[in-house]
Amino acid sequence: MNLVLIAMIGALLIPMYEAWKDENIWQTMLAFASIATKTSVMILVVSVLRNDWMIGVVGVIILSVGNAALMLLAHIIRRINES
Repeated sequence: MNLVLIAMIGALLIPMYEAWKDENIWQTMLAFASIATKTSVMILVVSVLRNDWMIGVVGVIILSVGNAALMLLAHIIRRINES
């Protein structure tokens, strides 16, 4: 159990490094979307391990709604920078 969570946290550090390294706003927003997705999957794993469906519902809401708003914001910022 702990090994799986440590591996997930390690995988979470990869997009954080990319967001810190790159100056392009589009790549930064994609890295943050990846972080949100990985975090929600971690929440789902924890909810299954704890057998707590309320935490799982929160993970599903973050997974389904969170990335859509982030990607829309990235498109708006990209269009503003192109003008």
